[in-house]
Amino acid sequence: MTGRVLGFDFGLKRTGVAVGQGITGTATPLTTLIGHNEEPDWTGITRLIEEWRPEALVVGLPLQMDGSPNPELHERIERFCRQLEGRYHLPVYRVDERLSSVEAQRRLKEQRQQGTRGRIRKEEIDALAAALQLETWLRNQRDRDER
Repeated sequence: MTGRVLGFDFGLKRTGVAVGQGITGTATPLTTLIGHNEEPDWTGITRLIEEWRPEALVVGLPLQMDGSPNPELHERIERFCRQLEGRYHLPVYRVDERLSSVEAQRRLKEQRQQGTRGRIRKEEIDALAAALQLETWLRNQRDRDER
């Protein structure tokens, strides 16, 4: 995949969103959408898909450390993936999101120590986690294509 891809760090309250490029294998945090009544912000997702025109979507799967699905969120994430596919008619890929939020928080703390001050907001963590997940997926795609 060489084109633009949107990545989602889905949550019941917030969904972090990032955009990535297959050519460069990099991703950038875009925003965090706030859901309502445990439903995604479909208006916000539609706006982002229309603006960025991705060729695919990537959703982080919350796996447990042993690789098994998170029993509390797995079905909700799969439902979200099916809804994305049905609404936007784009391929939806899944990626292991283990520890992406922890890594996002670590990186944001490091940035704060190097200059910018202020409290780290959960929305920042979610968007950066989406970017980290998307970069993992892009790297995996590149590795697979090189084989």
